[in-house]
Formats: sequence, structure tokens, C-alpha cells
Amino acid sequence: MALPATTTAPTITSPAISVQHLTKSYSGREVVRDLSFEVGVGEIFALLGPNGAGKTTTIEILEGYRAPDSGTVRVLGLDPRRQGDELHRRIGLMLQQGGFYPTITSLEVLRLFASFYEKPADPDALLDLVGLRDAARTRYRRLSGGQKQRLSLAVALVGQPELVFLDEPTAGMDPQARHATWDIVRSLKEHGVTVILTTHLIDEAERLADRVAIIDAGQLIALGTPGELTGGDATSDVWLTVSEALDSSALAGLPSAKSVRAQRPGQYVVQTDAALDLLVELAGWLRAQGIVPRELRVGHGSLEDVFLRLTGKELRE
Repeated sequence: MALPATTTAPTITSPAISVQHLTKSYSGREVVRDLSFEVGVGEIFALLGPNGAGKTTTIEILEGYRAPDSGTVRVLGLDPRRQGDELHRRIGLMLQQGGFYPTITSLEVLRLFASFYEKPADPDALLDLVGLRDAARTRYRRLSGGQKQRLSLAVALVGQPELVFLDEPTAGMDPQARHATWDIVRSLKEHGVTVILTTHLIDEAERLADRVAIIDAGQLIALGTPGELTGGDATSDVWLTVSEALDSSALAGLPSAKSVRAQRPGQYVVQTDAALDLLVELAGWLRAQGIVPRELRVGHGSLEDVFLRLTGKELRE
């Protein structure tokens, strides 16, 4: 899915975002702690963390809506607080809640926001891009949740931004609209636009992001490509499927087992730093119990497995 032909390439060659030793506290509670990372121009960068991890505060500082207590932040080479007016002309924001007038139509929303920019994208082309042509004259209050999300995405793109913040971009969308939105995000990258993605859908980050940052308790605990985070981890997962429920504590007691997670009765994931040793131990234990496994395989986990291992929390808490 192509972007409107008027989309322009970014004008900077330095990192699109540079965060160095960022710290922020509320009422004496530190919610962002010495956070540092960079985002390259044209990169899709996902920021993941459990609720309360500090990612919302970090994004609001990057957008210029909150001031850091200490550290330095540059977005498109600008200080978001001191040069906010210039920055906001060059970025796009997609929020979970659009906040538009309930009686305004989709086309009127885009025409309104287009009027704020010197060289906006064509509103009609944006409606086509996000699949809202048939809803051009539908009032906002009558749009479905997924349609409202797609309209918010179009609004984020109307100023032809160099950098886009996407907050839960596919929330409420059906699978077809979700995949179409992923195509739009990939098109942004092809046009050199930088994308900052926050999502509760880890598979979305895994499919779209060039790199993923995981933060917890305000600190960066992992940063890398999805492949590096899942394949570069020294910890392996051993998937075991049997026809009956097992004692998870007995599995966890094997010398080379680090932890055991029961997916469901009869399905288990055993984490280990010594996969070959664990396989030998597991085979001996199963033989002693008279159990023949239906499945036994070794591999690295998904990005969700890495997230759970590092934070010990579900993304939705």
C-alpha cells in the first residue's frame, strides 16, 4: 500500500531520536531511571514494557509534553521543550483516543488538520490509504472502533511527518484492517519516515520493528532486533508435550532446568542454559516415569517469551 505521492524524505542524517541519561520523577518516585537509547532515521522502533514501566512518560518527554528532570533528549535534532513549535510541525501523533468532535465527518477531520500545515498530504488520498473512502461523510461518533483508529492514523500522516508516534495503532481493528495498517507502517519506512511504536501486541512489534527496546521500572533492560532478542539469548526453551499432566515442580527440579511454564495440562516449556544436558536429564526422568513424549523440541522463544523472562510480567497488567 503506497503513501500519497506528496510524502517527502526526512531532512536529517543524525539519529532521529537521541536519549541520554533521561530521568523523571513524580512526587519523589523515579519513573524513568538513567534511560539512554538512539533511534536511526527511517527505523521502526518499538518500545515495550509492562504497565507502569515508564514508557508513556518517556514518549511524552520525546513529544515535548513533559520536561525531564535530568538528561538530554533530542528529536530530529531539536530540544522537544525549547523547540516544540518547530518539532510539532515535523512529527505526527496517533493516539488511542482521537478526541475529535462527535459530529464531524472523516473528511472534515482531515481537511481541518490539513489546514494547520503549509504542505499537507491530500485528505482524499489519505482516506483511500487507510481504507475510509466509504466513510468519508460518516460522522465520527458513528465510526466503529477500528475506523476511528484508521482515521487517527490518517491524521498522524496529514502533515507529511518525518517521524510518527504510533500508540496502539491497530487496537480495535479486525484482522484485515490490522494487516493493512502494518503495510502502511512498512510504507512509511520505505519513504524514510521514522516510526516509534508502542503496542500491547508483542507479535505486532516482532513483525514490524527493526529494533525493540524493553523497559521495566523506568530502566532499559533489553535492546536489539527481534532476532537478536530471541535468537541471541543464551537461554533455550525445551517444549515438552505428553498425554497427561505432569508435576511441574519435578520438572523444575532437574539439574539443568532454570524454570518451567505450564502452557496447559500436558504442555510445558522448560528454560535452560544447557539444552543438551537438560535433554539427557529429561529423557531419563520420562523413562523412569514410563512416559513417552508426544513432542520434544528445543529452540529459542518468541519475543513474548523474552519479555516475560526479563520482566516477569504480562504486557497487560
